[in-house]
Amino acid sequence: MEVQEILKNLRLKNNLTQEEMASRVNVTRQAVSRWETGETQPNPELLKVLSREFNVSINTLLGSPRQLFCQCCGMPLNEDEMISRETDGNFNEDYCKWCYDDGNFAYKTKDSLLDFMLQHMPNPENKSDEERRAFYDSHLSQLKHWKK
Repeated sequence: MEVQEILKNLRLKNNLTQEEMASRVNVTRQAVSRWETGETQPNPELLKVLSREFNVSINTLLGSPRQLFCQCCGMPLNEDEMISRETDGNFNEDYCKWCYDDGNFAYKTKDSLLDFMLQHMPNPENKSDEERRAFYDSHLSQLKHWKK
């Protein structure tokens, strides 16, 4: 879906006129109209305002141009509800809400996350804990949070 369609759908979903949406994000009705016709797009600061005001990630507002993955555990972030938040309520698109919440990381070390994964991830091939730990570690080491 194109940005213009996303913004229009967001406005309609919230039962707002262009004037009401403009008022909520402190722009003119004409600006909202130009967004919806594709003539212009909101600048990065307005995307942040729209994200906060309508509780959607910037990635969603832009039509999900990139697949987000938690940079701590590697989980795909397919829905906004899975994305972590900063203390100010803004989305942090780098992490899932289980690894990072309200400015705090759930796993202080990679070993603590590996321990959790060994306990909770399925093991259909009955691999040893040592093999599984090495496998998970090799994947986690590729993520921004754990890169050395």
